[in-house]
Amino acid sequence: MGALNTFPLSYKVEGQRIVIVGGGEEALNKARLAIKTTASVVIISRTIEADFSALAVAVLARPFEAGDLDGAALVFVAEQGPDAKAAKAAARARGIPLNVVDVPAECDFYTPSIVERAPLTVAISTEGDAPVLARLVRARVEAMLSPGLGKVARLAGSLRAKVEALVQENTARRRYYEELVTSPAIEAAVNAGRGEAEAETLLDAHVAGGAGRGVVWLIGAGPGAEDLLTLRAQRLLQEADVIVHDQLVPEPVVEMGRRDAERICVGKAKGHHSFSQAQINTLIVRLAGEGKRVARLKSGDPMVFGRAGEEIAALREAGIGYAIVPGVSAALAAAADTATPVTLRKVSSGFIMATAHGAEDSDLQHWAALATAGLTLALYMGKSNSAEVAARLIGHGARKSVPVGIVVNAGRANRAFYRGTLGGLARGAVAFADGPAIIIVGEAVASGDWTDAAAVAAESFRVA
Repeated sequence: MGALNTFPLSYKVEGQRIVIVGGGEEALNKARLAIKTTASVVIISRTIEADFSALAVAVLARPFEAGDLDGAALVFVAEQGPDAKAAKAAARARGIPLNVVDVPAECDFYTPSIVERAPLTVAISTEGDAPVLARLVRARVEAMLSPGLGKVARLAGSLRAKVEALVQENTARRRYYEELVTSPAIEAAVNAGRGEAEAETLLDAHVAGGAGRGVVWLIGAGPGAEDLLTLRAQRLLQEADVIVHDQLVPEPVVEMGRRDAERICVGKAKGHHSFSQAQINTLIVRLAGEGKRVARLKSGDPMVFGRAGEEIAALREAGIGYAIVPGVSAALAAAADTATPVTLRKVSSGFIMATAHGAEDSDLQHWAALATAGLTLALYMGKSNSAEVAARLIGHGARKSVPVGIVVNAGRANRAFYRGTLGGLARGAVAFADGPAIIIVGEAVASGDWTDAAAVAAESFRVA
């Protein structure tokens, strides 16, 4: 993730002036934006070409004077010539933030695309690099936010003093506001003129309940790409007081949580367990027992090789509430990456997910029979013993010619592919690229798109 060259903030202009030097269309565009604030907007130009008559602005058809910046919070320069040069110099001399239209190098600030639900404002900026993109993002955000959301925001502001007086504990206070601003019933009441009464009723309930009981959400983070996270997972990450995450969950996904949420990595990587499963169970029970809302963030789907069963058992025994939020499992991400239909009419009637790590001989015998019967196998955690597992499958009756596909880092930008046969995998000493691998075995692999996959060599191959 790249670093920002600007610091996003909301700049206070109440009781001050916004001065726009210029009289053309660019000045008009800035004026339309500036009048959304409570500042006094002044247009100054020797030549007024655009029609400002519909806007609540003062238009001065004369040369710019240094005194025009008295009481100014912001200055826009939207023309060229001597007045533009004088205005820029005067703004610099007084330390007033300056925006020179269409000249990013001379700007102290940029004007973002704005979604306005006053007092709620969403600003989208590309630091002047791609204003068209900012406008497209704005359109998407506009569609997400209901028109009445600003009224709910004002209601929350009007209750601040009362909430602070009645609810002393920060967590309980935050939970009240979260329910207030996200409840469809509250928004409907606000639009019907009953918002204050409904908000008071909700506040009484929160005062009576205090911070409430803790809860643990077992959340599937998917294979690693942020845009494969579910909407429910994103919402709960924003509500969580603590995020307990695995080693394989990428930092950008963890950062989707609230800025002030505590983050605890219980990193379980192959050969290095900083937390045992028993310690993780104890941790999440303790945190929820303290009244905290805990996001237990797991790679893939929590119910697929995620040890969720043990954590659920510990939560049940402690009487802690919990919920499961499914995620995209790595095997399904691998199938999507390679357009491999793991179930395919007349080819594969079923799909089996299994772990190759520590597999018993009876397991392999069963898998071999399933592969021979036409089912597709997706083997997790098989990097270190892939050749051995392939050889044992063949030993139990699986054909050497059965197609095999391997996806490393499924669902991520740095994913890597390999395609061959079960016999080739059994012969080769695989030097896998870094990252978790999914080995797909079955005739359905032949129907996938493995165009860029590396092929198995006689002795060894590398997925790269």
